[in-house]
Amino acid sequence: MATYAKATYDAARYAAARPTYPRQLFDFVFQYHGRTPGARWERAVDLGCGTGHATLGLTPFKQIIGIDPSEGMVAQASRALQAHSSTPDDDNSALAEPLASRVRFVQGPAESLDSLEDGSIDLIISGQAAHWFDWTRVWPEVARVLRKGGSIAVWGYSEFRLPAFPRTTPLIRAYAQGSDPATSIGPHWERPGRTILDEHLVAIPDPPPELRDVERYHPALPNPRPPILRKHTTWAGLLAYLRTFSGLHTFHERFPTDASNPGGGLEERFWRRLRREAKVAEGATEGEGEVEDMIEGEKGWDEGVGAEGEGLMVGEDEEVVIEWPMAMILARKV
Repeated sequence: MATYAKATYDAARYAAARPTYPRQLFDFVFQYHGRTPGARWERAVDLGCGTGHATLGLTPFKQIIGIDPSEGMVAQASRALQAHSSTPDDDNSALAEPLASRVRFVQGPAESLDSLEDGSIDLIISGQAAHWFDWTRVWPEVARVLRKGGSIAVWGYSEFRLPAFPRTTPLIRAYAQGSDPATSIGPHWERPGRTILDEHLVAIPDPPPELRDVERYHPALPNPRPPILRKHTTWAGLLAYLRTFSGLHTFHERFPTDASNPGGGLEERFWRRLRREAKVAEGATEGEGEVEDMIEGEKGWDEGVGAEGEGLMVGEDEEVVIEWPMAMILARKV
């Protein structure tokens, strides 16, 4: 997680371009939590809260705390909170106090929750951060701060795909997981965090005995709930999302002159290839076989992206749907 904590990382861009979590995901977590007799809805914590996307979904709770090690992320989350509506929650009229007055963000690691008292938390969540944690230290802290009957839910989404254009999947994989550090961001991810995420959180160990009723969901299991994460955006929005990758941030640090490439930076050249392949998939005859050529060489992201190539592309403002496979782990203190 060190990349996101750097002062040079753009937390505002992250907040604007990353997917938000659907209401159904929170309902799924709340239903699990509510199955415990006498479940309470007093205090909830979001570990690795980032810019606060998931934190602001914890609407049934009277007190909500977002914790993240990055000063920049906490600052961005606090700004988002200030911009949040000051009206009471439409979906929870029992809580007359506005959500913005019930939430606070603090800087700190998930492995040391010194600011939280023993048995004081009803629900802990972590969205798209659990793969960075040291779970040999996090699990004991979770068991300590959860109240009896309290729950934890962690989830993450892995490599994106474009469901309308399945032929782009090998191209995406070559860009994200390739071995050439000059033409792929594969060698620039922080490990083992990225590997844990791509393997659907399987490497996260089961919790200690005091946390039970463990449920795991991921795409390789027969029951892969919760559903795939999905976002409707534009091709320009997809480029903005690509620019939030921590692996790309590290690539730019190692190859600072790449941004001056005539075809744009590495991510833009890759994005242009995706758009060209989308046009091919819609019936164009030119450009066939480009995916296979790219996979074979894992190079040349900047080939053919000039004015001639633009004619094969879909417009930047055209809609595109992005999907991410999701994984989730739930447990409760009984």
